[in-house]
Amino acid sequence: MDIQLQVAICFLISCGGVLSFIVLRLAYRKARRNRLRSSAFPVQWKRILESRVSLYRYLPNDLKAQLHGHINVFLDEKRFEGCGGIEITDEIRVTIAALACMLLLNRKTLYYPRLQSILVYPHSYVGDDTSFIGGTHVHESSFRSGESWASGAVVIAWKDVKEEIGEYTTGRNVVLHEFAHQLDQENGSFADGIPLLAQHKNYAGWARVMGDEFRRLKEKAVRNEEDVLDEYGAKNEAEFFAVATETFFELPEDLKKEHPALYDELKGCYMVDPAAWLG
Repeated sequence: MDIQLQVAICFLISCGGVLSFIVLRLAYRKARRNRLRSSAFPVQWKRILESRVSLYRYLPNDLKAQLHGHINVFLDEKRFEGCGGIEITDEIRVTIAALACMLLLNRKTLYYPRLQSILVYPHSYVGDDTSFIGGTHVHESSFRSGESWASGAVVIAWKDVKEEIGEYTTGRNVVLHEFAHQLDQENGSFADGIPLLAQHKNYAGWARVMGDEFRRLKEKAVRNEEDVLDEYGAKNEAEFFAVATETFFELPEDLKKEHPALYDELKGCYMVDPAAWLG
């Protein structure tokens, strides 16, 4: 924070200008983000994306430039923490930031306002689930590739990221999945499969299409029928949105062919057309 801003803040506080202080802070953050978005993108970071992230190579040049600016902001504002003995490197930070910011292209964004930290494990880790069954709290443990917490953190297993971002994809991408949950959580304390949309009039169409597609996937899962969407999306509406997001970016042509209405809804949500990038 520069000296002029510090002096201005002290003056406003001394005058009891709490509202003015908040306005000044927001203005400072906006100016800083604008400056970061227009700052040069380090050459070594670009090399990481070109060599590691196949999805990045398909982006049109204007979207690459936009993504670079978003990455600059993201890495300035979010904290990365190594867990399980992993050392946080530029490769880890830039790769995860790039995938997280793919979901922000062409959209108004507050850069995941609740998110403070990205916790990175070297590989899958054990997490605990608690459910209420028959009047009893039941605790279960399972291996996980990632989690999204409304309390301000995303957890990512780096080994899974590296396996999913290469040239040949199965449609899975843990970073896209968990950050879709973050978007989903922006309008409430939990994920419900309904992210913030650009226009309120879009919610009726979103609810209809997403509800129909979710039911179809559940029915297919019961019958053990294959689908371009991973059957994990049949767990609940929040997981369906996250799985659909992964597939939208990783297997856009297949999703557009098999689920055109779903593809159109996601295209309207994310304001990009990944299938067109491959043409």
